[in-house]
Formats: sequence, structure tokens, C-alpha cells
Amino acid sequence: MRTTLDLPDDLFREAKTRAVRQGTTLKQLITECIRSGLRGQQNTTSPGTIRRSPPPVAIRRVAGGSPAPARSNRELNVLLEEEEVSASRATAQPLQGKP
Repeated sequence: MRTTLDLPDDLFREAKTRAVRQGTTLKQLITECIRSGLRGQQNTTSPGTIRRSPPPVAIRRVAGGSPAPARSNRELNVLLEEEEVSASRATAQPLQGKP
């Protein structure tokens, strides 16, 4: 079967060089690499375990305290913008010679 692959230039050059050194074609080298990779994958994972969930995030809570309220993305963006404005005002220097 014919297909097209977009490879980074450095990876293509490395594969082509290896094929020449081994006295084989690029097609044969890539075919063998894919077969080898798929064989290794079959031994370690099953099709149902390919999906991975994101890593857990540690959330610190004060003992006996209530958790922080859930916020929407819009509310979080407003809070972040307010922090940025406050920080820039604190570091801004007054313009000299201007009212």
C-alpha cells in the first residue's frame, strides 16, 4: 500500500543514512522499524489501555476549611486580569514632566 509520511528533515536524513549503511532501501528500513515497534507494543499494552488520563493535580486544603468555590473560565480570566493590572500598577513608574 502506498502512503505519504511527513518526517522532520533530521529524522529523514538519519533514516536514509542508516539504510545506506545497512545496504537496504529506505522503504525496507522503515517497514522493519514499524514492524518492530508494533511487535513491542503488542507485548506491553492492550488496545483498551492506550488512552491515558491526565496526571493528578495536588490541591492543598486547610484542615477543617471548606474547599474553594468552583469558578467558570470567564471568572478565572477576570481574576487573572485583575492580578495582572494590580501587579503592573505596582511596578509602573510615574511619568516625569506629565500631569
